[in-house]
Amino acid sequence: MVTRFGRSIRTRLTLFAGIAMVLLSIVVNAFVLWAIHSTADDYRKTEVTTSALRVVHLVKRGALPTVIPSDLDGIQVVDSKGQVVASTDNLVGLPRMSTVMPDEFSASTLEVVCDLPYFRGQCEYMAVARVYEHGGDWLVYAVGPTVPWYVHPAVLAFLIGISVAMVALAWFGVSRVVARTLAPVQEIRDKLAEITSSDLGKRLPVPSQADEIRSLADTANQTLDRLEAAVEQQRRFASDASHDLRSPITAMRAQVEEAMLHPEDAEWEEIGRALLSSLDRLQAIVTDLLTLAKLDAGSPMARDPVDLAELVAAETTRPRAKKLITTLQPGVVVTGDRLQLARLLTNLLDNAERHAESTITVTVRLDDGHAVLEVLDDGGGIAPEQRELVFQRFTRLDASRNRDAGGTGLGLSIARDIAQAHHGTLTLGDSDSGARFVLRLPIREM
Repeated sequence: MVTRFGRSIRTRLTLFAGIAMVLLSIVVNAFVLWAIHSTADDYRKTEVTTSALRVVHLVKRGALPTVIPSDLDGIQVVDSKGQVVASTDNLVGLPRMSTVMPDEFSASTLEVVCDLPYFRGQCEYMAVARVYEHGGDWLVYAVGPTVPWYVHPAVLAFLIGISVAMVALAWFGVSRVVARTLAPVQEIRDKLAEITSSDLGKRLPVPSQADEIRSLADTANQTLDRLEAAVEQQRRFASDASHDLRSPITAMRAQVEEAMLHPEDAEWEEIGRALLSSLDRLQAIVTDLLTLAKLDAGSPMARDPVDLAELVAAETTRPRAKKLITTLQPGVVVTGDRLQLARLLTNLLDNAERHAESTITVTVRLDDGHAVLEVLDDGGGIAPEQRELVFQRFTRLDASRNRDAGGTGLGLSIARDIAQAHHGTLTLGDSDSGARFVLRLPIREM
């Protein structure tokens, strides 16, 4: 179960749902209780008032009994002399309960009174009605208990029972739903715990439901795919790097050991030149490895305006063994690191010089809102099925190995990484003869 601060998500969500249902039940029950109380209160007021009016009719008809039957707490009839002439059986023989009278211009009144002489410690609705009889005003007093806030114990028990049932149902329902929802998460967690750097082939189970957890599993599996590919690439890279570094070292060691066996017969000057050649190759490999490490690490680079035509003109001033033809459109400006773009161009030119028969052509132009730099040689070209292979690290085709045994196999890979770091692409395009490398970069917005 997924936990945070020692408490599972299932418990926290269930507790939240339970608290929310408790609060909702309190609000709903308060409203329901208020509505019931208001209704019962109105009914009680009507009951007390109606009982008083019924006695008034008895007085007017001359049919008033001495003992008045009633379900109320008490009724008294007081004559014009202030004497109690009739009452309910619980008030027989007792004096007048109150001196409250209706207003001068009112026939009746209804009030809430507390601590009446015969009803201590409680509040009552008291209806007082005036009736003219035998030359004076008679008063009819009727009292009934006020309605408590809970109306009746049965009502309160019913509302509490419903609330408890709703809270329990919400608690159980949310707990089950969350448990079923998080079950795939637990499976994903367990599977992730089994995956190690030495076993990246495993993948996470993907739930059948099309929900966020399925998207999470799919994304995690895609990430594992990329991670496995990256780790495999790093393993191949380490293996190839160690092999390419070992080759010049082994060659130098063999030359030195052979010379040491017969030092008097060794051609030390020739051996020194051979060692320098191997050291140059070793230095070139180390330099390229450092460049790749910086590119892989995403080191910050300059974001300056770079005119590709000026860059090509500056980088092609060095004499080369092959004829160089340039076609440069002015004003093709991109945003990037001039040193890295110069390194990209140099790698493409060095590669073209190794494979060209006699001529290298460099073109700079605008094409559909992009800056395009092309480097074309008139060599044997590259087969379509090998066009992506040449950009892999430490990749040198058989033709390349035959023509140039001193290459590092990293130049084109570095060039593509630099292009991608500048949000561009470096690909091999079609050509009638030779290899045609095409660099496309977004132009700088003015």
